Amino acid sequence: MQRLTAQALKDRYAEGVRDFAEVDLAGADLFEADLREINLKGSNLSQIYLPYANLSKANLQNTQFYEAQCSDAKLYQADLSNANLQGANLSRANLRYANLQGANLQGANLYKANLSKTNLKGANLTMGNLEQAKFSEAQLSGCSFFRCRGVNISDAFVDETTILPDGYRGEPS
Repeated sequence: MQRLTAQALKDRYAEGVRDFAEVDLAGADLFEADLREINLKGSNLSQIYLPYANLSKANLQNTQFYEAQCSDAKLYQADLSNANLQGANLSRANLRYANLQGANLQGANLYKANLSKTNLKGANLTMGNLEQAKFSEAQLSGCSFFRCRGVNISDAFVDETTILPDGYRGEPS
């Protein structure tokens, strides 16, 4: 995995390069970076600093976002399938239409995040802060919300494979 600095990434992105698969940007400061449609598939983005960044339509499959700071980030239509977002701060992030299928969001902060029409099938949200998060029309099959705080999934698509905060299984909506 090639180590890349935040400045090198921004410079190459400005030159028109969009494919940065399997790079190591752990701990990088990309505050307010505009990285729409970037490919960071399989990259190490652990403890990255991305508040107010725009990663709309980005390919972030299989990325390591462990303890990443992504508050207020734009992740509209981003593909975060099978990403590790354990302990990440996604408060107020726009995740509308994002693909979080199979993602690990254990302990993530999703306070006031917009998860409308998001695919969360098979995602692990155990012990996350989901207070005031918006789940309208989100796909929640196979999700675990065990011990999550502030969850309101009344407008989401839930089935018997969804684990509710109290540990019980959901009912089909």
